[in-house]
Amino acid sequence: MDAVKKSLISLHFTVVLLGGTALFSRLVPLSASDITLVRSVFACIALFAFLVLTKDTLSLRSRRDYLIATGLGVLMALHWISYFAAMQYAGVSVGMIALFTFPVITVLIEPLFEKTGLVWQDIVSALTVIVGVYLIVPESSLENEVTLGVLIGIGSAILYAFRNIIHRKHFKQYSGAKAMAWQTLVIIAVLLPTINSSIGKATTQDWLMLLLLGTVFTALPHALIAATLRHLRAKTFSLIACMQPLYGVALAIIVLDESPTLRTLFGGILITSASVYETLNTHKLHQSNVQDE
Repeated sequence: MDAVKKSLISLHFTVVLLGGTALFSRLVPLSASDITLVRSVFACIALFAFLVLTKDTLSLRSRRDYLIATGLGVLMALHWISYFAAMQYAGVSVGMIALFTFPVITVLIEPLFEKTGLVWQDIVSALTVIVGVYLIVPESSLENEVTLGVLIGIGSAILYAFRNIIHRKHFKQYSGAKAMAWQTLVIIAVLLPTINSSIGKATTQDWLMLLLLGTVFTALPHALIAATLRHLRAKTFSLIACMQPLYGVALAIIVLDESPTLRTLFGGILITSASVYETLNTHKLHQSNVQDE
């Protein structure tokens, strides 16, 4: 099997793992903040160990990079907490779909950071997402936990979009493993003062679940991403990454016995379709800009 095929299989496996992280919001009986903290501890240890084993440098290049890593870590902490909270309120299927509004949100907020403008297709994508969100929201009341979870999921998507834009503009010189290693270290520093006494009541099974989340479902995917990008185009990676909600919903159905309604699934199709379109369009524009230069 050639390197490209191996990388494609590895990338699909990576996206399955990333989609599977949502399951732990239901499998581990801890708050979203505590899950995020312990996840980060295990992931941080595993990622720095990976950097040592691959003989990569542990330090960043400048004081400015440390400041950027701190900002990215804070955004990632808020994103992960709201990510798990969304799943706990709305369920994995709905929460995952709500989160995947982030590619379209990214396009809408990019003009704040770059000299780009919106085109009518972006407005259509945004309207498509709004219709998709409308379909997955059961009622317009925050007293409904699913509705609250959807709103938290969209908030998590906004945080993730900001994090990704800042990362792409100011931190892309570092590998995924190294970037995430430093961000998880920041998350630990930020969340350690908020540690809850309920962590002490966690069972052995809970700790094993958290170890699995931090290593296999967090550190491993970010290490694999760096390897797959050596043989695959960024466009291929982005499009396969768009399958994350599909894998996440499938895992929720299989592992958690969730039963998303047809209305929810149709809303998810609309949101994912808009995400795929914006992913394709973003790469097309990027290639045009490169050729112009």
